[in-house]
Amino acid sequence: MATTEPSAAPRPPDAGAAPLLEVDDLHVEFRTRDGVAKAVNGVSYTLSEGETLAVLGESGSGKSVTAQAIMGILDTPPGYVTGGAVRFRGQDLLQLPEEERRAYRGRSVAMIFQDALSSLNPVFPVGWQIAEMFRVHEGLSKKDARARTVDLMDQVRIPAARERVNDYPHQFSGGMRQRIMIAMSIALDPDVLIADEPTTALDVTVQAQIMNLLADLQRERNMGMILITHDLGVVADVADTIEVMYSGRIMEQASVHDIYGAPAHPYTEGLLRSIPRVDLKGQELSAIKGLPPNLSRIPEGCEFRPRCPYAQQICHDTRPPLLEIAPGRFSACHFAQEVLEGDFDNAEQ
Repeated sequence: MATTEPSAAPRPPDAGAAPLLEVDDLHVEFRTRDGVAKAVNGVSYTLSEGETLAVLGESGSGKSVTAQAIMGILDTPPGYVTGGAVRFRGQDLLQLPEEERRAYRGRSVAMIFQDALSSLNPVFPVGWQIAEMFRVHEGLSKKDARARTVDLMDQVRIPAARERVNDYPHQFSGGMRQRIMIAMSIALDPDVLIADEPTTALDVTVQAQIMNLLADLQRERNMGMILITHDLGVVADVADTIEVMYSGRIMEQASVHDIYGAPAHPYTEGLLRSIPRVDLKGQELSAIKGLPPNLSRIPEGCEFRPRCPYAQQICHDTRPPLLEIAPGRFSACHFAQEVLEGDFDNAEQ
């Protein structure tokens, strides 16, 4: 009977000197019959140990595609990484052969996907699926793998884990299935955890429980975490840094306190105004007018210009670069200072 050899932990060079994770000028495109869709256009950021980086934006902004490129799980074709680098402790993962890169998945960089029910195999017990991580990657016996699985299910706070280890995915609630996905993602003790919309389709109470669980696990393990979401309210209490993406680019980057205190980009401002607030109960929410652009036909100048209430001629003529406008604050807007200081508050919508 054939046996599966456990994969060795990768040992990148200069592990202590380089950032934990560095995305540098990443470009991703999708080649379709309707043309080339430029999904990610020059995204750059770094992630440190124990840091939570929130990546925000509407659907189609490039958040999940960036994460898939980091993980090396883009469907090729039609998706292609056309430029840039993804460095884990100094090692560019994009330059590795697929067999070597596979060793980083799960052990160094792991990902929680949006839909737990479709991500779990319906014909195997959840305990078997978690234990498979230990059997394949660490060469544990069935008995030891099961013991580790029960312990892991306890860690993610699944009640009566020992009794439920043989249950199937459909026997768990949405929140419990998401906890199982979290258990699978942290099974090999990764250094980086990417959580792609981890609270989608969960009620508010369960959302808070999942976010608190992720924050606790991160502190215990000192993981770097990338939290992908479209909901600014979800990240308020857990994020350290926020990247706001639109049309495949980063529009604003700042600490969570700076973003919530005073945004420096009209798109971020619009996202904040669309969040329901207790002190504005009964008032109509402010929505961003229009729709995100077709990524096969990105408009000239600023990508957000067609929806921006402050757009002027320079916004049509010139695409604004992402520039540092204050220590630790970056914005891709020609009028970032005016937005930051509130000088456009009375502009016509």
